[in-house]
Amino acid sequence: MKVTETKLKGVYVVEPQVFGDERGWFMESWSRRKLEEAGLQVNFVQDNQSFSAQKGILRGLHYQKNPMCQAKMVRCTRGRIFDVAVDIRQGSPQYAKWVGVELSAENKKQLFIPRGFAHGFITLTDDVEVQYKADNYYAPECDGNVRWDDPDIGVAWPIQPVILSTKDDKAPTLAERMERKEINFVYRED
Repeated sequence: MKVTETKLKGVYVVEPQVFGDERGWFMESWSRRKLEEAGLQVNFVQDNQSFSAQKGILRGLHYQKNPMCQAKMVRCTRGRIFDVAVDIRQGSPQYAKWVGVELSAENKKQLFIPRGFAHGFITLTDDVEVQYKADNYYAPECDGNVRWDDPDIGVAWPIQPVILSTKDDKAPTLAERMERKEINFVYRED
């Protein structure tokens, strides 16, 4: 398993080693030991899966506030997505910066997103399944989102969204969330 830090400190691309033969292939999709060897200490407690029927479905940018914030390990097991992480920690030198990675059933890459980051993706094909592990349980009272097209963040989505939820379509900007004190992540150097 290859673990590579992206341009955003704390966000990693995880590439499993795939073993194939005439029967098909095998891989470890997650290994606590290998992540710990790469310096990632995380205790996943919940697996989630979503299905998106069409190309151009956008989900995000989502986060959970403290005390129920979540780190995630995201992978696409059917189709292709452009997956995005945004640093929303107050005081971070990377504040409002983003990174995007194409995840697909073919490339088998995964994106590790630490606590204090918003997450979203857009489907690049029809019939997409996304699975992710979370290190904290879903808590609707801590659920939050930021506008997918927030100009202060400036995510360069590879295609325009065709469908998004009403909640995501009406999401406030990061500045509006901060002004209302609706994001409670603070950057700490470790």
